[in-house]
Amino acid sequence: MRYFTSRLAAATVALVLALCTAIGAEQASRAQWVTAWSTSQQALGDTTLSDTTVRLMARVTASGDAVRIRLDNTFGTQALVVGAATVGEPMLGARLSQGSVREVRFDGARGVTVPAGGSAQSDPVTLKVLAFQDLAVSLHIPEADVRPSQHTGARVTSFFAANGAGDRTADESAEAFARVTTSMFWLKSIDVLSDTSTGTVVAFGDSITDGSCATVDGYDRWEDWLAVRFHLDAPNGHPAVINEGIGGNTISGDYQPPPTSTPGLERLERDVLAHSAVTHVILFMGTNDLRRGSSPDRVIAGMEEIIERVHAAGLRIIGATVIPRHNRAPTATNSGWNPSKTAARRVVNDWIRQDAPFDGVLDFDEAVRSPTNPDLIHPPFDCDGVHPNPRGYYAMGGAVPLEMFRE
Repeated sequence: MRYFTSRLAAATVALVLALCTAIGAEQASRAQWVTAWSTSQQALGDTTLSDTTVRLMARVTASGDAVRIRLDNTFGTQALVVGAATVGEPMLGARLSQGSVREVRFDGARGVTVPAGGSAQSDPVTLKVLAFQDLAVSLHIPEADVRPSQHTGARVTSFFAANGAGDRTADESAEAFARVTTSMFWLKSIDVLSDTSTGTVVAFGDSITDGSCATVDGYDRWEDWLAVRFHLDAPNGHPAVINEGIGGNTISGDYQPPPTSTPGLERLERDVLAHSAVTHVILFMGTNDLRRGSSPDRVIAGMEEIIERVHAAGLRIIGATVIPRHNRAPTATNSGWNPSKTAARRVVNDWIRQDAPFDGVLDFDEAVRSPTNPDLIHPPFDCDGVHPNPRGYYAMGGAVPLEMFRE
């Protein structure tokens, strides 16, 4: 009997091990690279960096077992030399958790040179991450007087050391990183090798996606709440959500004065289609075109071109209605808003709701407009007559039907 029991126990252990191996193999076969964090570079920054290290903070929206980073030098006027790079887990501010720092390599090399206007993706780095975990990417910039290609209003605090501080990429301490910025230097995206993410949803928009009036380090923009809802709805099988919004962004670019950022039609490839495992795009633009005096027909034509290009890439695209703007007199730097622009907004929204070839519609207009005056933002949701406040962003994130992303 003892021999039989031992044989049974051994067989049970073998079966369990076989099942675990099979499950692990199945999970590994499902693993894919998904872009789990990103931002839109929009300008050449005024900060000058010389032989120093920047520590950039980013929160991924998918779990996985490895990461890789993409560096863009989109607005750089000279090649960017990165002497060394690491990724680690923040503990408090610029301080990193003990033992979490991992070296990042590029084609096996410790550093990389990114041409002006170019991009570089790192080799995979083995690092287990969880959805909504912050990561710290540290870059040593060895050359002198380097200005960063950047996303200017990142709504997240990052850090950098004094000029001349040298390579501090391996430092776990925050001591060297006394300088702070809310711009994002060079870091374009972070991919996660995930067996639980179903792909990536790109929020492609302007300042209302970028997060004007949102809380710095608060992660309370509408797409942040959407990412949380996806995770709560299906913890082991949800999409990542990434933010490709730029303040003041337009669909088209030929306005006078020129827009302050690359228009959506021009940056679609770089900021949307080039990402990993994208399944859906949320197009939430148009308000700044209308503010600049664009006709509804022109806005619609621009949206139709984006829809066509997204569909040609085999992706689904969701359209978001344009939310109200309060009337405002024009100034030297802002063309203002008036009743005729509100009327044009209504025409665009009617087309989005009724005739546009989108794969679904998010009615953000309905989510934030005043119940007593649909041409104004609901007062509890209003920041400045243009952007929602954090409470308004929460309402927008809660208004998204999750089922349209399961198709």
